[in-house]
Amino acid sequence: MKPGIHPEYRDVVFHDTAADTYFVIGSTLQTKNTIEYQGKTYAYMPIDVSSASHPFYTGKQRQAQNDGRVSKFNKRYNFKGLE
Repeated sequence: MKPGIHPEYRDVVFHDTAADTYFVIGSTLQTKNTIEYQGKTYAYMPIDVSSASHPFYTGKQRQAQNDGRVSKFNKRYNFKGLE
């Protein structure tokens, strides 16, 4: 590798603000923000979505779709449920 042309590779704390979860990941991200996390100082980057809050990984979207299908079926056939 050529010296002096590569960005610094370091550990960065990514904070998923939707799920309030922290991830420490190696990155070349350039940021001036820092955070004290587990006794060490890291570069800090807040993010909106990660695997902790994205519906594909949490399965919440699938549940919502299933609820919609059941409701649509009940509405179509006037099904009132078991009484």
